[in-house]
Amino acid sequence: MTESAPIGAPEGMGCHSAADMAAAASAAGNAELMDRFKADYPVGPHDKPQSMCPAFGSLRTGLRMRRVATIISGSACCTYGLSFVSHFYGARRSIGYVPFNSESLVTGKLFEDIREAVHEMADPQRYDAIVVTNLCVPTASGVPLRLLPSEINGVRVVGIDVPGFGVPTHAEAKDVLAGAMLKYARAEAEAGPVQAPVSGRSDRPTVALLGEMFPADPVMIGALLAPLGLAAGPVVPCRDWRELYAALDSGVAAAIHPFYTASVREFQAAGRAIVGSAPVGHDGTAAWLAAIGEAYGIPAERVAAAQNAFLPAIKGALAGAPIKGRITLSGYEGSELLVARLLIESGADVPYVGTAAGKTPWSAADRDWLESKGVVVKYRASLEDDLAAMEGFAPDLAIGTTPVVQKAKAMGLPSLYFTNLISARPLMGPAGAGSLAQVINAAIGNRERMAKMKAFFAGVGEGDTAGIWEGAPNLRPDFRAAHQKKLDKAAKAAKAEEMI
Repeated sequence: MTESAPIGAPEGMGCHSAADMAAAASAAGNAELMDRFKADYPVGPHDKPQSMCPAFGSLRTGLRMRRVATIISGSACCTYGLSFVSHFYGARRSIGYVPFNSESLVTGKLFEDIREAVHEMADPQRYDAIVVTNLCVPTASGVPLRLLPSEINGVRVVGIDVPGFGVPTHAEAKDVLAGAMLKYARAEAEAGPVQAPVSGRSDRPTVALLGEMFPADPVMIGALLAPLGLAAGPVVPCRDWRELYAALDSGVAAAIHPFYTASVREFQAAGRAIVGSAPVGHDGTAAWLAAIGEAYGIPAERVAAAQNAFLPAIKGALAGAPIKGRITLSGYEGSELLVARLLIESGADVPYVGTAAGKTPWSAADRDWLESKGVVVKYRASLEDDLAAMEGFAPDLAIGTTPVVQKAKAMGLPSLYFTNLISARPLMGPAGAGSLAQVINAAIGNRERMAKMKAFFAGVGEGDTAGIWEGAPNLRPDFRAAHQKKLDKAAKAAKAEEMI
């Protein structure tokens, strides 16, 4: 089989040249892929990532799976950065890389090299599957991973494109791979019998859980489901290929993280019901159990019994761990709305919640609940949105991404990094009800210390003192004034052109 020669990507462009790279990808035969990305992950005011490379999400998902190998096709600098950060976060296996140059890219030789690498790696004694990922340049150049064999020597081959100009966040890139694997596994299950999970099949109907979460949360969800005669199914993204079959065998999929659009599509194709939100706090747990009961057709009195078994304990845990203070919250994990609900039920004033994830039907219940409490909810929130909210609402604590925390500390404002300090805690049911109070209250209590630090370091590393100096900087106010005149003149010229 021969392939048409790919069209080269624009010279020197990367994921931050979104419009040009997307146009190049469509022209190179990936128009359907780009249309799918637009439908699954619609962008907001920013059409390019503001966080780490999105491919980190899918790469990390694959590296966590047992007996799954990974191959990357992309620029060497991108591959190095992704490999570094993956090993920094605990990857314990090698990452395959297929290099290319301008000639191999535009002649189609890169695809031949990828196919050769996959054949060389396809050892059924070591692997159940091989994930091949196109980064920005191969995607924009139309390298056709869809033409790879679907299976070699009994080893599944899953090819995905995860360009920064098509997938807005690394969290959504996890869905790209999870959805592709679910699609493959669904086709296998429809074709005939498949292997049971290593842990065996549940003796009760199960609820698959969409979205990575704190390890104790699936256990807590299982306890909440037990009075309904149900059990918690696998967490998607899965850690083993056979768990994909068990997830698809669940009668209901719970979109704990609501942005898993591709995965939801596969569950719906398998005839499974989708339930949004999560059992977070008193109101969230009550509503979620009712939604699960309705999806499974469980009698109302049995659902009420399950609610009554846990809601008093949740209310008691919330009352026993109060949070007082104003908090702005933002992040890119997809669980921001859930955390905000928990903070509000704990007594906090949360005027703003920003999430880098897009708006989907599966977060509607959380959005409606938050807005009923007067919270401003911003989907596809940019860094500028989050910073403006922090400065405008003047909170006692800012929870956000690294640059938000950095800005808050420069302002002398207590702050916490959402990913490592907030989302890495139990959130579900009674266990989650009091899990945030200690770290939140301790951070809010640091306001006086932050003010002292700000006063002590005032002026250091700012303005003319930025950088490293052996002596005092040479100030030239005349240069600054001349430059300002040029800027003013250019602004007037631009204004005049607008009026023509």
